[in-house]
Amino acid sequence: MTPVSLIVVGAGDRGTQHARWALQHPDRATVVAVAEPREVRRDRFAGAHGIGPENAVPDWRELAARGRIADAVLICTLDRDHVEPAEAFAALGYHILLEKPMALDEESCRRIVEAVEQAGVMLAVGHVLRYTPYTRALKRVLDSGRLGEVVSVQHLEPVGYWHQAHSYVRGNWRRADEATSMLMAKSCHDLDWLQYVIGERPSRVSSFGRLSHFTPANRPAGAADRCLDCPVEDSCVYSAKRFYGGMLERREHVWPLAVVVDDFTPDALEQALRTGPYGRCVYACDNDVVDHQVVAMEFPGGATANFTMTAFTEGGSRRTRVFGTRGELTGDGETIRIFDFLTDTEETVDISGLGEMNAADGHGGGDTGLMDAFVSAVASGEPTLITSGPRDSLASHLAVLAAERSRLNGTVETVGT
Repeated sequence: MTPVSLIVVGAGDRGTQHARWALQHPDRATVVAVAEPREVRRDRFAGAHGIGPENAVPDWRELAARGRIADAVLICTLDRDHVEPAEAFAALGYHILLEKPMALDEESCRRIVEAVEQAGVMLAVGHVLRYTPYTRALKRVLDSGRLGEVVSVQHLEPVGYWHQAHSYVRGNWRRADEATSMLMAKSCHDLDWLQYVIGERPSRVSSFGRLSHFTPANRPAGAADRCLDCPVEDSCVYSAKRFYGGMLERREHVWPLAVVVDDFTPDALEQALRTGPYGRCVYACDNDVVDHQVVAMEFPGGATANFTMTAFTEGGSRRTRVFGTRGELTGDGETIRIFDFLTDTEETVDISGLGEMNAADGHGGGDTGLMDAFVSAVASGEPTLITSGPRDSLASHLAVLAAERSRLNGTVETVGT
């Protein structure tokens, strides 16, 4: 079969990661053009994919103006910039892989759904956790009825102290007015995942959370505004000098260091930490998103779920407990443990060789699974291969928006349809 042709809009971390799949499977997909405003990223991406300068452009509108020059587009721009390219490329007949979140408010989400449905094109939202081997194994257990009726679920997203500091205190997602809420930016994955494994869309939600630690009130005595100048840096958990410098010394030239510097040298890192956002004291930033949050969810069939997101962890895999009428399931991204009430026995399903459910491992195989499903769907014309389609993704985004309204207003919110 002729490989599926792709264009990439946004050659940052996610766009580069998704497109890497095509390099690993050149018989199935090829990237023929890229739009990326940052020249160094654009040139690096084009070089990796053998894209000529005429097809490596700074603005996606230049590619859209040419009509349909590929089968599909990967839209991996900043979250707030998803709607316009999604509408434009849908109208041109492109199938779309859209990085999550699909958009930041209900009207924008509905505009994207309407655009792809009117155009008759496929949309896959980047809810990669649906596509992990771990998730497939866990969902098979639930769908088999081994636990009986699912009554309640506990689900933990251990963000990690370092990840919170990098992305949500110093980084692009630190402010709700410039980006979006923490729940939408980080954990729309998780509310979507709960909807998927339970098999229903939530009907009511309530939520509590706040920014507790990363504030000026918790700044150590004598701390400087930047880690490079700080006399107490060596005793600070959140030292940018230690964290990013350690990655550079270990030659870990990947995310998140790749967000901080384009040139992996000590001089480039020092300059970035001295002048850029990632060298700031975590207690002297302009962040306002929460560092911990809980969401309670009720489903139409009567099941309930409790989701916890917290910065104050080592990080690693999400952890889940499912309580059914015939058994209990515990999962940690590597292993699924099932306890059967009738036989009073325990079974462990080991999936450690299939990838963990965490960001450091390509979302536990979910990045690969998403691209595999999307390219297969485009090649075959079979949209059912995509599990994160427009309507399911709209439902999970509406749940996130309702939960954030609940947190801000102190209410129990009904989730829209």
